[in-house]
Amino acid sequence: MSSTPEDHPSVPEAGATSALASTPAASPPRSWDGVAEQFARDMLRERRTDRRWRIFFRLSWLLLVMAVAYAAFAVRNHNAVPAGPHTALIEIHGEIAADAEASAENLLPALKSAFEDENARAVVLRFNSPGGSPVQAGIINDEIRRLKKLHHKKVYAVIEDTCASGAYYIAVAADEIYADKASVVGSIGVLMDSFGATGLMDKLGIERRLLTAGDNKGIGDPFSPLLPKQRAFLQAMLDQIHQQFIAVVRQGRGSRLKETPELFSGLFWNGQQALSLGLVDHLGNLDYVAREVVKAEDVVDYTPRENVAERLAKRFGASIGAGAVKSLQEIGRIR
Repeated sequence: MSSTPEDHPSVPEAGATSALASTPAASPPRSWDGVAEQFARDMLRERRTDRRWRIFFRLSWLLLVMAVAYAAFAVRNHNAVPAGPHTALIEIHGEIAADAEASAENLLPALKSAFEDENARAVVLRFNSPGGSPVQAGIINDEIRRLKKLHHKKVYAVIEDTCASGAYYIAVAADEIYADKASVVGSIGVLMDSFGATGLMDKLGIERRLLTAGDNKGIGDPFSPLLPKQRAFLQAMLDQIHQQFIAVVRQGRGSRLKETPELFSGLFWNGQQALSLGLVDHLGNLDYVAREVVKAEDVVDYTPRENVAERLAKRFGASIGAGAVKSLQEIGRIR
């Protein structure tokens, strides 16, 4: 029986078979090239987006710092130009030291501004301080007395929680001192503290190798013994500073002091006891003094404050400046 072409499936020719076989093998390279190209485009897009966000955040920090600095500056200038009769307030808060808020460098300009303002009827010093440097306290005391004499303006000290040691050194420059009955007042004395570890070092077999040019150059070194003549020298120096302190208190308080053997011993008293000893004049607070004594109930604070911009600058330090510089550099590159 003969067959026709329709009775049998057609068989592709050899050339056709080769062409069909080669088609699947050629497609993968074209597909991988497309994936690589797309991957590169996505990576480039992500890098550009990331760079834009970095620039955005850096510019935001820069604008925030500038805005806060402007606001703080505006507030400070606003407070520095009070209008109308008022009581000038200066806070003496915390430790009295060269690098502290209650330092001569910070307080002297504030005192000068308060005394020079014609609308300030009197100056009130409000104390919340355990004391500190006798040098800083002495500078502030001298300046208060100088400004009082120059401007003929009354000064009142108001003690809240504590006015001890160097703080009281400053307070006696006031014409009158007010305190709360529970305030801590006094501590008229001088101290120098350190520690000695020579015995411990001997037990541990540690040798202190301190080289000095001068027999007393290492005086006070905690890892070296304190010689008797060195102790006597330091004690004499402290005694002299103590006498300076006592002289300032006597000068400021005069006949109001009820001197006892313990008055200048470094002890401290509550406000009620301080009143009986003549260390303070009256019991009262800031509002009472402004309203009843100065007769100017409005209180304007002349105390120099660390504004928000300064706190940010200290907290973030050079990192903010570095961020600002990088932002400007990025802007320059974009342009």
